[in-house]
Amino acid sequence: MLAPMRAGGLERVVSMLSAGQMAGGAHVAAILDSREAGDHPFVKRLESAGTPVTAIPVAPRDYRAEYSALRSVIARLRPQVVHTHGSRADIIGGVAARRGGARHVSTVHGFTGGGMRNRTYELLQRFALRHAHGVIAVSAPIAERLRAAGVSPRRIHVVPNGFVSTAIPLDRASARARLGLKPHQSVIGWIGRLSKEKGADVMLEALALLDPVWRLSVVGEGPELGALKSRAERLGLIGRVTWHGSVEDAAAVIRAFDAFVLSSRTEGTPIVLFEAMEAGVPIVATRVGGVPNVINAEHAIMVDTENPRQIADAVEGLGSDSRGAVARSERARRRLHDAFGYSSWLSAVDGVYASLE
Repeated sequence: MLAPMRAGGLERVVSMLSAGQMAGGAHVAAILDSREAGDHPFVKRLESAGTPVTAIPVAPRDYRAEYSALRSVIARLRPQVVHTHGSRADIIGGVAARRGGARHVSTVHGFTGGGMRNRTYELLQRFALRHAHGVIAVSAPIAERLRAAGVSPRRIHVVPNGFVSTAIPLDRASARARLGLKPHQSVIGWIGRLSKEKGADVMLEALALLDPVWRLSVVGEGPELGALKSRAERLGLIGRVTWHGSVEDAAAVIRAFDAFVLSSRTEGTPIVLFEAMEAGVPIVATRVGGVPNVINAEHAIMVDTENPRQIADAVEGLGSDSRGAVARSERARRRLHDAFGYSSWLSAVDGVYASLE
């Protein structure tokens, strides 16, 4: 159960999880804005993969109708477990699940902070999670925050996200052609939601410190787009940044990049990092959230958050030590396959279900 954006890491996790659980009777309830319910790419992707989906279109903030619709779905399906993802589903769906006689499990993908509205939702979410039968934290720092918020430690389970590739990766030339990039440009890739916690502004500041030969490809959309474009103009980066918007199966085009930068201020276990590891692209990443539990200096160049100078130096270092960059990328791919396998992740989630009181 979730209120999905059009694309993102949380949506990828739910897609992978539901696909792996389909034989066991997985069914996805997608809470959608009524204005886009008939044409939502997340729902279309699930349905094309054969996953049963109930779309629940509701007007913004019509929480009474949303709760009623979720109770109806639970009464019809009679699930043993309702698994929620995201603050909205945790708060409303969790109550609907428990009152409908189901066990409630939540996966907490991260806390992003931000404006007053979002902080209020996250405060309500943490309160609601005290009543869940089980809470999956995708990283140890998230588990610590849950304990501090009063969630019982015996109900918290640290289960980092797993990964299975669902996009056919394009080779470098094909990926560049799809993105409209020139064959011989030096290009940094940045993929994510354009919101403050993802740190696209930090990446722009780093680009301004780099040799002008470097270009930046930004894949994603979000509320910060206008402010980021204005910042790029103030920094004199017009012509060096390409704003691609949302790209279908963005993982397929990662090989277009000479470097992939994760400049986030906060993270759980980011799926886009897994995708970059799978693609074998040199990685520069901030030491935030669960990222250091996924990779370290053996697999990527690690930098401090809020530090454009370190990002710029790291990218320059990739060019001066191409052999080292290739070796780190190969180790990153092996690390992905060895430590974040799909089957073991599914088994771990099943183990959480089996442990519920």
